Amino acid sequence: MPALLVLARFVWPLTLPLGIKAIIAVLLIAASQYHLWNRLSSGSVFSPEFPRPFVIAFNWAFGAILLLAMLVLVTDAILLLGRPVLGHWPVVPDEVRYATAGVAALLAAIGVANAIRVPPVKDITVAIAGLPRRFDGYRLVQLTDMHISRLFPARWTRAMVDRTNGLDADLIVITGDFIDGTLDARRVDVEPLRDLRARDGVWAIPGNHEYFFGYEDYMRHFAGMGMTILANRHGVLTRDGAALVLAGVTDASAPATGRPGPDLAAALAGAPADVPVVLLDHQPKNARNAAARGVALQLSGHTHGGMIAGLDRLVAGPNAGFVSGRYRIDGMTLYVNNGTALWPGFALRLGRPSELTRITLRRAD
Repeated sequence: MPALLVLARFVWPLTLPLGIKAIIAVLLIAASQYHLWNRLSSGSVFSPEFPRPFVIAFNWAFGAILLLAMLVLVTDAILLLGRPVLGHWPVVPDEVRYATAGVAALLAAIGVANAIRVPPVKDITVAIAGLPRRFDGYRLVQLTDMHISRLFPARWTRAMVDRTNGLDADLIVITGDFIDGTLDARRVDVEPLRDLRARDGVWAIPGNHEYFFGYEDYMRHFAGMGMTILANRHGVLTRDGAALVLAGVTDASAPATGRPGPDLAAALAGAPADVPVVLLDHQPKNARNAAARGVALQLSGHTHGGMIAGLDRLVAGPNAGFVSGRYRIDGMTLYVNNGTALWPGFALRLGRPSELTRITLRRAD
């Protein structure tokens, strides 16, 4: 639909030969069908299996079409408001249209560049009531929505792992959506994750994309790489007799594949009483339930921060209003990470940067 809007309200009014317009139309339609080409390349809309430069180019063209369609709508709205004043429908010069297209193309290029970089470090501090003194200053690094794929291959994964290991974390947590593609296709690309290092290890939960590409195979593979998988389970971290509970749940999409859905009661069963709980839940929408169960801190991802400032409101509804950053919910802190990377089917970031998130825990007064 955005491509058809661009054709009707942008390309057709240009003073170009019909043959040139036809060529532009073919290119626009081809770029707009990026997800169809993904399905043909791999059998899944979520896993483009083209060479990386082609994936980057498709994301740029796809994004440019969407952004140009939005600018066309804004232009038409201005023209509509100006018509009663001028008494006729204003004519937009070709030079203005070309400039508009240039702005859309530039924004798309910036958006793709922001999306595919190794993310910068973002430091946040979270105060937790009842946090044992031995855990005051405890540092976690959260990775989420890495979507390791042709767009985020082994070279990107290695650079991200090296940057993560340089943060000297006590704990690394991964809150789902490791990959896009089957294990056979991604085996080399995920291999650098084996080298993640933290004093208390690497703990992880599945995201919705793991269920698209062989959940059991991936969880077994990641466990073999030294990760502790928290699928409706918890672990207890200790420091000189003091304790902190780390719990994790499966993804809300799991029941659709015949597998157990998120079960916080099961995850907390047998956990020591009066010990703060840090919960890993890929999707943030059930945060109020976690707060009601006494969780101190929930770490989530899934939303990619909304990807584009303003359009993030489209993401808010399905996620109970939780899109990006810190929220306080009945005494619990929810942190929704913008993502270490994002889905290669729409890799644009404008105003919603990726992040490598270092979280320092502090005792609340």
